[in-house]
Amino acid sequence: MTLPQEPLAVPDSDPALTTYPLQLPQAPDNMICPAACIFDARAIAKALDAATSGLAPAQMRGAVVPVLTQALQDGRSAIAAAFEQQPFDSRPATRAYCWLTDCIVACAQDVAIRLIHPLAQPSQHERIALIAVGGYGRGEMAPQSDVDLLFLSPTRISPWAESVIEAMLYILWDLRLKVGHASRTIKDCLRLGGDDFTIRTALLEHRFLGGDAALAADLDRRLKAELFKGTAREFIEAKLSERDSRHEKQGGQRYMVEPNVKEGKGGLRDLQSLFWIAKYLHGVQDPADLVRLKMFRPEEYATFQKAESFLWAVRCHLHLITGRPADQLTFDLQVQVAERTGYVDKGGRRAVEHFMQDYFRHATSVGDLTRIFLTKLEALHVKSGPLLERIFRRMPKVKPGYVVIHNRLAIENETAFLKDKLNLLRLFEEALRTGMLIHPDAMRLVTANLNLIDDDLRNTREAQQIFMDLLLKHGNPERALRRMNELGMLAAFIPEFEPIVAMMQFNMYHSYTVDEHTIQCIRNLSEIERGKLVEELPVASSILREGVNRKVIYLALLLHDIGKGRTEDHSVLGAQIARRVAPRLGLNKADSETVEWLVRYHLLMSDMAQKRDLSDPRTLRDFAKAVKTRKRLDLLTVLTVCDIRGVGPQTWNNWKAMLIRQLHRETSRALEHGLEDLNREHRGAEAKGALREALRDWDAAALKLELGRHYPPYWQGLDTRTQVIFATMLRDLPDDEIRIDLVPDEDRDATRACFALSDHPGIFSRLAGALALVGANVVDARTYTSKDGFATAVFWVQDETGSPYDATRLPRLRQMIDKTLRGEVVTTEAIKSRDKIKKRERAFRVATSITFDNEGSEIYTIIEVDTRDRPGLLFDLTRTLANANVYIASAVIATYGEQVVDTFYVKDMFGLKFHSLAKQKALERKLRDAIEQGAKRAIS
Repeated sequence: MTLPQEPLAVPDSDPALTTYPLQLPQAPDNMICPAACIFDARAIAKALDAATSGLAPAQMRGAVVPVLTQALQDGRSAIAAAFEQQPFDSRPATRAYCWLTDCIVACAQDVAIRLIHPLAQPSQHERIALIAVGGYGRGEMAPQSDVDLLFLSPTRISPWAESVIEAMLYILWDLRLKVGHASRTIKDCLRLGGDDFTIRTALLEHRFLGGDAALAADLDRRLKAELFKGTAREFIEAKLSERDSRHEKQGGQRYMVEPNVKEGKGGLRDLQSLFWIAKYLHGVQDPADLVRLKMFRPEEYATFQKAESFLWAVRCHLHLITGRPADQLTFDLQVQVAERTGYVDKGGRRAVEHFMQDYFRHATSVGDLTRIFLTKLEALHVKSGPLLERIFRRMPKVKPGYVVIHNRLAIENETAFLKDKLNLLRLFEEALRTGMLIHPDAMRLVTANLNLIDDDLRNTREAQQIFMDLLLKHGNPERALRRMNELGMLAAFIPEFEPIVAMMQFNMYHSYTVDEHTIQCIRNLSEIERGKLVEELPVASSILREGVNRKVIYLALLLHDIGKGRTEDHSVLGAQIARRVAPRLGLNKADSETVEWLVRYHLLMSDMAQKRDLSDPRTLRDFAKAVKTRKRLDLLTVLTVCDIRGVGPQTWNNWKAMLIRQLHRETSRALEHGLEDLNREHRGAEAKGALREALRDWDAAALKLELGRHYPPYWQGLDTRTQVIFATMLRDLPDDEIRIDLVPDEDRDATRACFALSDHPGIFSRLAGALALVGANVVDARTYTSKDGFATAVFWVQDETGSPYDATRLPRLRQMIDKTLRGEVVTTEAIKSRDKIKKRERAFRVATSITFDNEGSEIYTIIEVDTRDRPGLLFDLTRTLANANVYIASAVIATYGEQVVDTFYVKDMFGLKFHSLAKQKALERKLRDAIEQGAKRAIS
């Protein structure tokens, strides 16, 4: 039991105070500001005395609550102000919040016992002890932490004690404190603690606040003797199981982009779990005792302190910003916490990115400490070994110099091991070869001797071979890279990797830090190579099955994002880094050049597939000219697939797969048969022949009409299935009718929406507005005008989850679109209430970029708008273009979290490209105005 601080009586030298003998807990040392600033005992005692003088017991509560409310507000304000000046002094702040709460609780207890329910001679059964439990019992409180109280009595709660407890709780509730409470006997505590590990953990951290000290001491003695003693193993197993469940609930990743600072992996609860276990085993009262017990080395305990202090600081700032017990570090709060803690923009990166990089590095440290601690528990035989060890007792054979301890790879003689610096690398290879985890003591040795990794070692042929074998030889490179990265070995061996370790990219697109993304990419490559994703990724799987240069593809993936976080284009800088690193890792000149090219152009295929119209022959010709050879095309295809899949678990979908497959297929054909094969006439003839075959049951006159009514772009822009749909919709279509066809297109993870109607200016914008009003997210669109005056438009749309619309929703979707197109709904007005950006997403900055390209298409100007996404953006852009008499032939929409790239293939009103620089500038101004006005509306 944590003993109470010595009570601090208010001095009675002032006659005005002698009638109110307020007893307060002694203020702890090292609070963030002076005790008198937090709780002015003299002034508050005087105020309570004045407020309660002459009142009946029933009137006391109403009199004391305003006094204590003001005291609580003043104390919190003083702590917050001091914390603002010292934003990382979290432990002094948590102590201050706890002491302030102690004072308030002491006042409530005093009022309840002495003034509201006075009892001159309490009997033995009317004793009561007030005990803090949980985090409050531990003496750690954030600004909005719960106040967990245990009211302890020797026997069943007496009517007097029940009245006192009720009066106390009403006072605390009136103060808007979130109070968790229980009224129990010692026997209750032992019984409930034996059945429920959450209750047992709360009792582990009990702290006497006031009342009957002998009763509290009896609880402490009996808990140790009757509940804690001899039950360490079951408690530890329960806490570790609870930890695993908690991690899974929070996403299972240390690098979640919106981590929970309390419950997440690498968060405060993980550190607290270590302390609970140590306290249960050894009765420690201070984490510093972990060094004395040899659970941690001094430098590891220093890491523990730094991580704990940082995480508590973040949690306190979250509570102060939100005014509630918020522990989720959401995007909008990350920006505010970074600002409060003094981070600034520098080196081409935002303050929030520097802050989150520190956060993730501390979270990684917590993981390292947990691993070390748990292995010590195994050595003490109070934690079960790994499951595999319990099932398969047979130990793998290890090379000389290594031993197996608790089924982990350990070092036999550390002094001998360190005589050869290469052993620091060999350790990871031996772990992969045997399939064993590395013993934490071996990890400690590596971390403590990273200074041995110098240029001499990096440039030795054997070191290069060991590292490349880790990537290529053992079939599980992800495991080796992740362990090397966590221990700092990867950055030591490849110093250029160090800046991206734990580097967060502050956007909604990337789910991982840059280093974790890189490792996820390597994992994807390894799984494709082992044939695990043949059905999902047939093209990439066949490429690897047929054979590529494995050194080149693995190293290119490892280095593809190594240039991030600087002001320069990361692809250009990454290629420069690759030019140095590849030869250093033993690649020859030709392979090094290929790695450099892949890093330089690792976004080329993704950009071409997602931001350009693949039905335009110029797109394919330009891409084929860039890649030049089938070998590079195959390597770039595999890299692109792994890169996109490594962004996050939901990023890769059928839509992207279809685009990448199409681009690879068409480019392969062009490289094999010649670029001249890519022309409109050739494609048009093929498309007409396919449609003629599909409509072979039509009469000759109707078929002739359909084949002759469309301009050349129509034939190259749509697949045969869609052309069949349009042929049917256009057949005998009256001028005043709008025909709509909505069909889920599972191959593309989208719903295909086809429209056929009489052509008129601004048709693309009207359709985009109608779709925006029903919440449809457009991912691709085409519109064509026929020679006989009809418009055929096809949009591929997804619902709010990024999936095709469920079939049951299609009738309502059709009804809403039809109403909008018929003018029954005014889009410009109706869109205002729907075009909103969520509060948590408003912290993202996306600079607007608008470019005009007259070379990327033979007959269209390509306008690319890169800006902040929002529901009504496409409607605003297309309406602006329509008002400027711009004809939109097609639109390709690529979304990257909060960022969107809308690409429009356009002509002017005379059917010409926008060559005039003046016209381009005027159109750009109009588009920017529309974006700015819409952005203001979206956050209003």
